[in-house]
Parts: sequence; C-alpha cells; structure tokens
Amino acid sequence: MQDGDGDVLVSTERFTQFTDSVIKPENDDFVLSLPATLKGAGIIRAAEVFDKLDPKEDKPQQSKFKALPYATSQTGLVYDVRMRFHCEVNPAEDDVHPEDPRRIHAIFEAFVQAGLAWAKRFGTFSNFYMGRIDARLVTKEEVCLVHAERHWDWIQTLSTRSPEELEDLVQHPGQRQLDSIYISPNTPFCAALSAGGAIEACRAVMLSKVKNAFAVIRPPGHHAEREDVKGFCFYDNVSIATRVCQREFGERCRKVFILDWDVHHGNGIQQATYDDQNVLYISLHVHKSGNFYPERSYRDERGPYGDHLHCGGDTALGRNVNIPWRNYGMGDADYIYAFQQVVMPIATEFEPDLVIIAAGFDAAEGDMLGGCFVTPAGYAHMTHMLMSLAQGKVAVCLEGGYNLQSIARSACAVGRTLMGEPPDRLTNLNPTRSGVEDVKMVARQQSKFWSCLYPKDLSAQLAGPLHGERMHDLVRRTQAAELWEQHQMTPLFIHRDKLSKSFENQVLATPNYMEARPLFVILHEPPGIVPEPDPRTGKIELHNLWLTDIVKSYVDWAAKEDFAVIDVNLPRYVTDVSDAQDYQDSDKAEARTKEATEVLAYLWDNYIEPNEATHVILMGTNTGHGAIVNFIKANEERATERLTKAISLIEDVSLQSCKSPTNEDLPRWYYNVSMVFISYRHSFWEMEIARKPKRRFGRLFQSHNDTISDMLANHEDQITSELLSVTADWGSRRPVEVDEEMEDQALFQTPLGGTLPFSSPAKSLHTASSPRLPPVGNFAPGARQGTSPRKGSPTKSLVQPASHLTTPPRKGDAQGISR
Repeated sequence: MQDGDGDVLVSTERFTQFTDSVIKPENDDFVLSLPATLKGAGIIRAAEVFDKLDPKEDKPQQSKFKALPYATSQTGLVYDVRMRFHCEVNPAEDDVHPEDPRRIHAIFEAFVQAGLAWAKRFGTFSNFYMGRIDARLVTKEEVCLVHAERHWDWIQTLSTRSPEELEDLVQHPGQRQLDSIYISPNTPFCAALSAGGAIEACRAVMLSKVKNAFAVIRPPGHHAEREDVKGFCFYDNVSIATRVCQREFGERCRKVFILDWDVHHGNGIQQATYDDQNVLYISLHVHKSGNFYPERSYRDERGPYGDHLHCGGDTALGRNVNIPWRNYGMGDADYIYAFQQVVMPIATEFEPDLVIIAAGFDAAEGDMLGGCFVTPAGYAHMTHMLMSLAQGKVAVCLEGGYNLQSIARSACAVGRTLMGEPPDRLTNLNPTRSGVEDVKMVARQQSKFWSCLYPKDLSAQLAGPLHGERMHDLVRRTQAAELWEQHQMTPLFIHRDKLSKSFENQVLATPNYMEARPLFVILHEPPGIVPEPDPRTGKIELHNLWLTDIVKSYVDWAAKEDFAVIDVNLPRYVTDVSDAQDYQDSDKAEARTKEATEVLAYLWDNYIEPNEATHVILMGTNTGHGAIVNFIKANEERATERLTKAISLIEDVSLQSCKSPTNEDLPRWYYNVSMVFISYRHSFWEMEIARKPKRRFGRLFQSHNDTISDMLANHEDQITSELLSVTADWGSRRPVEVDEEMEDQALFQTPLGGTLPFSSPAKSLHTASSPRLPPVGNFAPGARQGTSPRKGSPTKSLVQPASHLTTPPRKGDAQGISR
C-alpha cells in the first residue's frame, strides 16, 4: 500500500445506496446519514430519501436535473486498492512481471492528478469528480454463469496453499505448467473483487445511477476460459458481468455489445459468448497469422481461434467479429479505420442495450508486449464513437496494458471522454496498407451476416452463369504476351505433378539466357491491383481497376543492359483444377516459400548451372527471399561458386538466416553477396537482435516503405547501381550491337588507324577475344573502372555499402546496417 491509498476507501465491503430524489441546491449545508447498507446486494434503490453525498464517502452523485440525466449524471469509478494484493510470491528483483500490481494504482493516481477523481488529501470536494462505486466479491453462482464449478473450486484452494506448493502448481492433470499465470494466497480474493467490480460498474450504468463507468480492476479476465486460467487471467470478468446483467435486467439488457481493443485476442470472451445471438463480440488484436498470443497456447490444442473466419456459432453467425492484424505496429489510423468500416456499422445495426469495453491498453505506444502505437487520443476517439450506442450506456473494464505510463495516459484519455470532454485531435489518419487489407478481409467475411457491409459474396453467381476466371491467371497470360512482344521472353518448362492454370507462363526467359552474360533471376509475387470500388455497392468496374507491376521495370532495365533474364512468378494462390470460384485466402507463407524453393532448385539444375552466365544474380520478394536462402543452405558449394549477388525485399514474411552446421564461412559469404531490404513495419525491427544483427541474416537495410511495390520502386536505383558495380568487369567488355550501316561498310577502323577486312566475323571484333578494341557505343551506365573479383568470391569489394556507390541513391533508398 502506497501513500494516499488509505484515503481512497474506508471500506469496500459496504455498498452504495441511491435515491430517486434530486439534490436541493439551495440547502448546501444539508447532509443526510444513510441507513445501513446490505452486503452482497450491489447497488439498490432507496425510497423517499434526499441524498446529498458526503465527500468523505466519495460516492456517485445523483443528477441535478431529471430532464437531462445523461448530461448531468456522473461517470462512475470502481477502484479498490486491495486488488493489488495479488502479486508474485517470490518476485525476482531484475525481472518484474508485466502484470504488475502497480498498474491499477498508476491509473487511479492519473485520474486524481488530472482532476477526474477525488482523494481526501486534496481537501475540497466537487460534484464534477467521478462518483465512486464500491467493488464487491463475486459469488460462486455468478462465476458459474460462465465458468465450470470445478474452475471456481480450484481457485478457492489457492488461499490455503503454501508458497512452495504454489510454485509448481498446475490446474489440470498432465499440464506441464500454468499458462502465463502467477498465483498467491491472495489471488482468490483479488480475482473475486475484480469480477465483482466489473459487475457493479455495469449494474450502476444499467440502473442509470451513473451515465457510464470505468472499472479499474485486476487481475484481468479476457483470456480465462471455462475451465482454464491463462494469460494473467482467472475469471472472465466481462463475460460474467454480461451474464449477470442479462439475468437481472431482462429485456432492458437483452443485447450486449462487447468491444475488446486489448492487443491480444480475448479467447475467453469469445468462448463464453460464441453461441449467444444476443451478445456481439468484436475484438481488434494482433494475430500475426496465428503466431501471436494466445494462439497455439490452448490446452486442447485447437487451431487458430482469433482469425476472421470465427464468426459465431450456428445460431449466432455474425455475432463474433475478429479483426486480426497481420502485422505489429498498428496505430491510430488503423484502429479508427476499422471502427469506421466494420465496428460502428455492425454495432449500429446490432442496436445494443449495453456496451462493455474490454479495455486493454497494451496496444498503446510504449507497451513492451503489444508493439503497436495507439495514442491516448486514439483511445479517446474510439470511446467517443462507442458512447453513441445504447443511449450512452458504456462500461469500461480494464484488461491488459503493462507500461505504467502508457496505461495511465491512455486510461486518463478514456476517462476524460466518458466525462464529456471532446477527444484530442488525431495527427495521422492514413491507415497502413496491411491494416486496410485486414479490415477489408473482415468486412468481406462479415458481409454475409450484416446488411450494412459490402461487397457481398458473389461465389454463387461466379460458379453459375457468369463462368468467371481468376484475374491472377488472366494477368499472367497478358504479361507473357507483353514480355514476348518487347523482349521475346518465352515460357520455360517446369515439371509439375498437378496441372493448374496458375503454373502456365509462371517462368519466362529471354532468348539469351544460356549465353555468356550476367543472368538476372527474379522470383517475385504477382503484380498489384489497385481498385476504386463503387462507394455504395463495392462493385469494381474494369475502368476503375489498375494493374501495377514494378517488377517489369527491372526486367526492362536488365534487357537494356544486355543481361539475360528469367522472370519467376510466385502465385499467392494456386487455382485448383475444379475451382469453386469463391473467395480464397492466400496460401500460407510457409507453403508458398516451399513451393518457391522447389521452383528455384529446378531452375538451377536445368537452366542456370548448365549455362555460361558470367554472373548469376538472384532477387526475391517476400517468399522469394526464403527460397533463395533455403536453396543456398541446401546447395552451399554450388551457390558459393556461381552466385554473384542475392537480393531480397521483405514486407511481411519471416527473415531467414543463412547458417550452416558444417560451414562456418557461409554466413560471412552470404553477408558479402547479399542485400536484404526489410520494411520498417516488419516485426524484426522490434526484436533485440535488430540492434546488432548477425552476419547470417545478410547485409540489412531498413526500408522507409511498407509494401513490396513501394520498396521495389524506391530502391531501384540503389539495387541496379549495385548490380552494375558487381558486373563491371563484364560491362566494360560486353558485346556491342553493330549498326546496320556499319555492316554495309567494307572495312572497320582499328584503334591504330589500320583496317580489318570485312570478312572477319563481326562477333570476334566486339568481344573479349579482341582486347585491343576499345569499348564503344552502348556502355553500361555507372560501370566502374578496373575489374571485379572472381564471381562468387567472398571479398569486401562485393559489399560496399549502398551509400558508397557512384550513383547516389534516391530519397526513398534504405539505410544500410553493417555490423
């Protein structure tokens, strides 16, 4: 207990009574002694009693004017210092657990310092403070509305166990350990206060004793499942409060909307409400394609649980809405966009009687677990939008949030908004591309259940009379025709066990790919599509659809420089032979990387190794990066002998390391020949290893862009300059195309002023076999003087930082990291 805590509540075992009467403002000195309160009964009504609250009791104020109950009612506050008694039995001095008991005190102190809540040490009381709502212990009956009886019984046993017994205690036979939980003898009491506090906050709102409420409670609850404690949680506070209010208030609280903005998915709330058509649960959380907690942490080993495909039980389809962020680093703009496009339209159509916010503040900027950047203003704006629902009946229940400063600032912004202050201005409303894609993905899935969301599912029409064809197959055919017309590129045969249109024209090559010249192999994902849908129906017309293919500029550049090119398209989805023509997610990154690795190995064996290329350059985007590294590790000797340069651009797939158990020189060689551009939003930059990356990850560049298309465009000068540098020895003696007028001449002039007979083969006059002839005509721009080392040799000259190149990078070029 810290200084000041003793002044907050004399006792939280008593429960506040309210009256239907109004305060008489002309009698300022009148103070009424209230009758004794009832334990365990929560907030109850008293009849015919004037109630002017004593500041020493610090309880919710009655509205001054009945005609304006919302405008003049107070915001309620639940806070009980005794919830801090749940703490580690044997805490480590240098490793403070994230679920720190100080969390709730930091929020309460921020409320007091900001003038939102009152403490006795500040003397004068004002009617404009938050009104205090007493917490209470939840009952077994209330807990068992959500949890199994044996779950309650097991938690009760914790109070009688010794610290030694608690150290290795598990909840279920066969469990190796508890999932992200610490326990103490005080845990049952604190967890009961937390759940009871959530109930009383919601009841006070439903009884119209406060216009809204903020329950500053711990331990949190949204990970607790029917028979499992996990993720710092013991009782599912929000779900218990929902069930209690539905039971007590009937039709007045039939439909409850739970909005969970904690950075982790609320698996416990989803499980408790999944089959209830009267509860709408919407969760915004980092998902990382199933690789972010709590995914894959379930005792029953269920599959992904927080993805967008979990939409509710058979009788409650659409009542469960997951908005799963595929990336870290989401900010205000992404959350506001999700609210505008999905949350508020669905919630408005649902028409709730009560809104409960499962308010975890671990998506706030500065939180050590979330890795996101939601500001206090962002939380305030989300709160403000939710206050437009259910006639303003909003109860906020604290969940996660582990940076004491971040949760204090964020909770304070929410508290101010609840009390009527307008939110601060947002500085950035441009959502990330991945954020937009995630929200649109959810809207497309949920449009099956909600009339307010577009576009609608077209699979029935496409599979029927429309006879549609997937655009990625059509686009690749068009690309093949264009590349043939411009560069005479033709398909290379790739053996496949399964025939699919997606493999037609997948690998295209210039006709000179077997000649003695640099070979540029590009493994890239399909081109981008930029649609401008109809704002009402979401329909996309062809004239409002643009195809963007920045990879083609690399092909054009390489052809201009007389490089041989093999262009490898890596489809995100392989069209099945019997395509159902419904919506399909992209194939998993792991599967696409494996596919790309097999393609590269096949190309190397059949088309790269047998040719006479002077230099072999591999460039891969996203899954192409994994294919390159996997191939090198599986073919060390062949790769180090022939490979001149390995370039990768990574947006949202894992960064691969090039390390060999048998060759300690491989990481150094890979570092020397590699250029690895990584989006600034990639989770790698949040990791400790990013401060001093190992050579096995290659020569890293943090890109200022967040998409592959932007990275390819903005780093083109940097990449092509590097390629000209490493192929400078060939560029200075490369063949020069002979003008037709020169072919008509009978003689060529030598550097010494003599002549050569025309009968001499033209090819012999313009290759390395004629060293006396100077390079004339079509020089390679940016070619360096002198010769480069033997291709594939791990020498320092191959890896000069991009800033040292003769051709300066453009404004968008990445900054290199070389340690």
